[in-house]
Amino acid sequence: MAEKVLNIKLVKSACGRKPNQAKTLKALGLTKINQVVTKPANEAVLGMVATVKHLVEVVEK
Repeated sequence: MAEKVLNIKLVKSACGRKPNQAKTLKALGLTKINQVVTKPANEAVLGMVATVKHLVEVVEK
């Protein structure tokens, strides 16, 4: 059984956001607008995405 992956794209800047949101984006590897990273769809990553859901777009593969 293949593990699901998420393509996460940063669509809004972290400037002016709460520090925990900015640090979450940095931990996900998102530093620039329109940058896309691929992460496994595990509980840790899904929780991080939930924290910054208003700043990112997520596509599940």
